[in-house]
Amino acid sequence: MADKSLATAQALLPLLGGASNIAAVENCMTRMRVTPVDPGLIDVAAVKKVPGVLGVVEDDTFQIVLGPGAVTKVTTAFRGLLEASGHDAKALADKGASIKAAQKERNNTPFKNLLRKIANIFVPLIPALIGAGLVAAIRGLLNNWVTAGGAPGWVESILPSLTVIGGAFFAYLAIFAGINAAKEFGGTPALGGAVAAIIVFPGVADVHYSLPGFGQVELSPGQGGVIGAILAAALCAWIERMLRGRIPDAIDILVTPTIALLVSGLATIYVFMFVADWIATGIGNGADWLLEHSGVAAGFILGGLFLPLVMLGLHQALIPIHMALIEQSGYTSLLTILAMAGAGQVGASIAVYLKLRKNRALRDTIKGATPVGILGVGEPLIYGVTLPLGRPFITACLGGAVGGAVAGAFNQFVVPLRSGRPAGRCCRWSTAARGRATRSWPTSSAWWPAMSPASCSPTSSASPRNSSRSTIATTTSSASWRPIRRWAARARPPRFPGRPPHC
Repeated sequence: MADKSLATAQALLPLLGGASNIAAVENCMTRMRVTPVDPGLIDVAAVKKVPGVLGVVEDDTFQIVLGPGAVTKVTTAFRGLLEASGHDAKALADKGASIKAAQKERNNTPFKNLLRKIANIFVPLIPALIGAGLVAAIRGLLNNWVTAGGAPGWVESILPSLTVIGGAFFAYLAIFAGINAAKEFGGTPALGGAVAAIIVFPGVADVHYSLPGFGQVELSPGQGGVIGAILAAALCAWIERMLRGRIPDAIDILVTPTIALLVSGLATIYVFMFVADWIATGIGNGADWLLEHSGVAAGFILGGLFLPLVMLGLHQALIPIHMALIEQSGYTSLLTILAMAGAGQVGASIAVYLKLRKNRALRDTIKGATPVGILGVGEPLIYGVTLPLGRPFITACLGGAVGGAVAGAFNQFVVPLRSGRPAGRCCRWSTAARGRATRSWPTSSAWWPAMSPASCSPTSSASPRNSSRSTIATTTSSASWRPIRRWAARARPPRFPGRPPHC
């Protein structure tokens, strides 16, 4: 495998204009990103024909799609060739800085910059998201085994440990988002994490204040989530940048971080947590309403357009939406639909594999890229198979659209009627002043499997997190227990241990 990676790197180097034409090289999950001194020296057609190369993307850098795993090995071998020719890492970085800045200036549009910032905040978190998510999935399977009966005793005893391992990262996801956001907006990462930590700090539940038009507001840990954390970290970074150079050097280390954290912290408590929570709640309610009322049409459109979004890099704009949905309900309802695009891509590639029996090179590419495509990494198949051939890419989009429509149909017609019970969970819903409402989660463990309004226990302040949004503690005129359909009001369980594993 090492020899194969080295051979690929040796084949690419002269086609990219030689070592003297390479200003910088780095890699992401699937692509080796090369910053050339003169892009005109690159033989794009020949690069595409190199064995192992699945496609190329010409952006602010010249990106060679190699696929997960292979890209790291080829990039390492490529760097070794550059160092052997006298181009060490420091020289590459110094040489490429000005060139990369000039290329970014040509692509310096507000929309592209926003996408880059979003990607730079969340992409580094992907390994942890995958690991924690799979641990949580394993925990769910084992829990179902215990519930069904017949599981050994050690399975039940290990469930609390798996709950902690799979849930800890998601519980403090806002802090990681704040650290990366501060770094991206030019601030100190530690300060970004510190101000984001306010959102998940349990003591924030003791904060009460009044807002004109809203009445008394009670905050809860986690309210606002990653959206609030990004806004808080961005403000903290902006304040820090404004103070640098204006504060005397002798006291800068004391005054600048203190003021930045204090001001952004107050803004987080009194503005961002409240506003970001309404934004996140709106995203969740909007996604549910869309799928419940027009699931087939929405699924067809989203499933059909996702591959072009990936091709253009615009799918990164969906990351905050997924994060908000995960925080609101423990899962993202859009993922099933968007995953159909990947299924359509795999299906189109398999069809090409069966059809072109004599094209050995293309069949080898499909064999190498299909397993990661099944696991959700679609770029190797997009750039190496379907997009270059044209029509298979269109059929992949159509397959994704049909699959998305079917998944949307389940959300629209099946979910509200499953098992003869309401689609939403039940919670205490009380009408309050100004037409707003409050809701609190019951703490009785007997409520979860029963799914009956009568079995809901009274509101308890001992609940680890009474609400996923701010509670408007105004005068209650009446209260009643009733099931809430998902499109009418989005009732959500706590994000901490004790949440039911399924509905």
